[in-house]
Amino acid sequence: MRAAKLAVLVFLAVFFLAGCRKEAAPRAYSLPEEASFDVVVAGAEPEGIAAAVSAARQGVSVLLLDHRDKVGGLYTLGWLNFIDMNYGPHGDLVTKGTFAEFYHQVGSASFDVEKAEKVFNQMIGRHPNISLSLNTRVVETLVEGGAITGLKVQRDERFSLIRARRVIDATQDGDVAVMAGAPYTVGAQDIGEPARRQCVTLVFRVKNVSWEKLKEAASRGQVKGIVSGRNAWGFHEVAEKYRPSTPRLRLRGLNIGLQSDGTVLINALQIFGVDGLDPRSRAEGRELALKELPLIIAHLQKHLPGFEKAALDGAAPELYVRETRHIQCLYQLDLNDVVFNRDFPDRVAIGSYPVDVQATSPADTGFVYGKPKMYAIPLRSLVPQRVDNLLVVGRAAGYTHLAAGSARVVPVGMAEGDAAGVAAALSLKLNKTIHALAADQEAVAKVQEILKKQGAYLEPVQVPNPLAGHWAFPALEFVNRWGLICPGYENDWGLEKPLGKATMYNMVANAVRRAFPEKYRAASLEKEYASSQPIRRWEAARLLLYWLDGSAPGDPREAVRLAKEKGLLPVQHAGEDPQQQITGAEAYYGIHRLCLALQGR
Repeated sequence: MRAAKLAVLVFLAVFFLAGCRKEAAPRAYSLPEEASFDVVVAGAEPEGIAAAVSAARQGVSVLLLDHRDKVGGLYTLGWLNFIDMNYGPHGDLVTKGTFAEFYHQVGSASFDVEKAEKVFNQMIGRHPNISLSLNTRVVETLVEGGAITGLKVQRDERFSLIRARRVIDATQDGDVAVMAGAPYTVGAQDIGEPARRQCVTLVFRVKNVSWEKLKEAASRGQVKGIVSGRNAWGFHEVAEKYRPSTPRLRLRGLNIGLQSDGTVLINALQIFGVDGLDPRSRAEGRELALKELPLIIAHLQKHLPGFEKAALDGAAPELYVRETRHIQCLYQLDLNDVVFNRDFPDRVAIGSYPVDVQATSPADTGFVYGKPKMYAIPLRSLVPQRVDNLLVVGRAAGYTHLAAGSARVVPVGMAEGDAAGVAAALSLKLNKTIHALAADQEAVAKVQEILKKQGAYLEPVQVPNPLAGHWAFPALEFVNRWGLICPGYENDWGLEKPLGKATMYNMVANAVRRAFPEKYRAASLEKEYASSQPIRRWEAARLLLYWLDGSAPGDPREAVRLAKEKGLLPVQHAGEDPQQQITGAEAYYGIHRLCLALQGR
């Protein structure tokens, strides 16, 4: 009997201690003048937390640092509490591992921000080999022989030298990678649009909202929106009625997340003309939005059921910045990789989110460049060029501007964080640099094996491409690469559809302007091609010839003959009739061939 009681007491003690460990706070690190760690993770964003936890699970010493006073970044300071979920073709969650642990603990795709912060702190605190240093800014990188070896950091007025055998950059803007000398592009610079980048958003909090009344109004069709659990979205007609005080602001469809205290967070206010890399520009944009919020609340009181007594209850401490730098990595994930569901032998994460590029100016409402079923992200897309022993995760990783429309979402970044943590720790165990590990198939296979043991979803992507054998597919890839078509959520590539004159003109002009800016010139044919009427073959031929060499034959047969002679028309597939309306396939072929010819000139 006494032995039984003793066993119960031991069980309760173990249970209590296990509970204490689960609730343990992160180990706050007191920075000395100089210290050394196996892995340093810069940026306590969700992606950085995943990287730190993943590395710690491999038994290495980890320092997680951030210049702000709390962990969680975009989720806890930007108040983005609407998770962009990634599911496979059969409904499986493809961003497992650390993200899945977080998701199950917060309990919903629209979570409570305060709870998220607690969950993140608990995830860090469970690992005594993670040291956390907040209010700590990286001011300099140490690079020796082309490899990063440490960071000089500042907290308050004190500077410290942190030696690091491996560094993971999880900052939103790839700050550490840039300091270390990694090349990068900004916004849509890689498609010839250097001034173009996605708008930013200020998430705001509203109190005195009747969630039940909103839900009832949506269910009855009184407003066009969906309310499910703690989530509500849509209500586009409400947003479209709003007239902002400045063209730099716009209210788009509402994403509304219910918080535990009864308040709601709303992600809907777009702000244009903000440089996410400039603190003054961010501050100015936030102030502009703050002044607008009372007007928006008054509008919602009038037009959205359940908001009749609504009152503003605050705004996120930070803007939701969607895009700044794209670090140039050993492999740059491209839009075609995403929308055509490509696999890679060195896959370390899987994504499936639509290619949702938010509005880049008041003149557009955003673009959907396709909806993948699932695609792989290779380890090489986390490894910056020119700098060894460094990995980068999150929205600044190795994506093109268009691929980032999908891959930038946090769950994908957290899966990358898992991979970066494992790769960093394994590279130390194998005594290989990060670049050497990324080039070693056996080492990459070991990374994948460890990730799977940690719960990652890394099954080979096996999604057939029905267009792979189409004669115009190489041309389709080309126009995709330059962002010339938007197939939307339905992946409607328009290969067999007639094309309008204005559409063809704009595609050709944009292709030349983006790919060969030095050869772009204002076209005297613009007015002639301004209509939406289907374009005929000879008109397409004339347009292509104009951009090629300045000629613009007015005779239909001569235009087709010359375009055929110069290889601009797929006559073997589509025919030579000058009066026939052309389809997207023929247009893409012609644009591709035109740009190949311009490249050779």
